[in-house]
Amino acid sequence: MGQHGKHRSLVKTAAALVSMLIAVSGAAAAECRLALVLALDVSSSVDPTEDALQRGGVVAALTAPEVADAFFATDQPVALAIYEWSGRQQQDILLDWTLIDGPRALIEAAETLAGTRRGHADYPTAMGHALGFGARLLEAAPPCTRHTLDMAGDGQNNEGFGPQDAYNAYPFDRVTVNGLVVNAGDFEGELGLIPFYRAEVLHGPGAFLEIANGFADYERAMRRKLVREVMPVVIGQLDGARR
Repeated sequence: MGQHGKHRSLVKTAAALVSMLIAVSGAAAAECRLALVLALDVSSSVDPTEDALQRGGVVAALTAPEVADAFFATDQPVALAIYEWSGRQQQDILLDWTLIDGPRALIEAAETLAGTRRGHADYPTAMGHALGFGARLLEAAPPCTRHTLDMAGDGQNNEGFGPQDAYNAYPFDRVTVNGLVVNAGDFEGELGLIPFYRAEVLHGPGAFLEIANGFADYERAMRRKLVREVMPVVIGQLDGARR
């Protein structure tokens, strides 16, 4: 074989390798159907009893049978991460990215959260900063088809920039942001919390809002929301209106 023939052969081999790597990369990306981040509010408006209900509610929801059924509805797993947030610089990862590829992984994720303790209790509600942290965390997620950030809270943003500024400043193009509002109901200043979430927090295709009637209702609301989030997407589902 002449020099030109060898060169053409090497080019073909290299092209074949590149094609194979692209195919493998695409297959790897398709193996995870959803990267899901849960963001828990630990601002000063959340007292220790309420935080225990919130943290315990997520643990109980993750281990509920209907939630497990949704996680394992297909062979493609979900990648899960959890962090708590309050002030501008007060965001702490409680569960780093974990591939939920079987019941044991889901139980271990719940156990990890159950073993955490609140890192901050005296800071305001810097929701824009919390969303920015979540966007950066999603950038470090395993390759997944969809990306969802789940923003839970019992108050409106009252420090730093707001949610819409976060959406303009951080990489949210491929991210859906859902909300879980803890509607305390007895705080006059928070009567606008649900409209605030609907107008300012929900973001991306298929975004929706779940409402907990106080922290005692957190587990039920989280169960409903997780089932809806991790259940495999049906064609046309993302075109539905927000609620």
